[in-house]
Amino acid sequence: MITISEPAQNELVRILQEEGKGSEAIRLGVKGGGCSGFTYVMDFANEANESDHQFNKERVPIVIDAKSITYISGLHIDFASDLLNRGFKFSNPNATQSCGCGTSFAV
Repeated sequence: MITISEPAQNELVRILQEEGKGSEAIRLGVKGGGCSGFTYVMDFANEANESDHQFNKERVPIVIDAKSITYISGLHIDFASDLLNRGFKFSNPNATQSCGCGTSFAV
């Protein structure tokens, strides 16, 4: 299960409408890299693959590939915008360590 705060929901709606170029969903995943071993990736998706997990269908659909879901199950996504920082914040219960930037983690 993935949870998304109201500010993050609003930002996802804005991004999908303004920059999505007709995309129907946001693809969330994990790839190797970053200073802690894994990093979160977000992109636009026109359709879900058969093996994808789908969340948040009532607002902005989120699709996650089967490999990534094992690393981010239980993830909470928030969005913050202040004078110093603007961006998504990821709280991952599976992470044993994360870096200062908040987008890289280890399991």
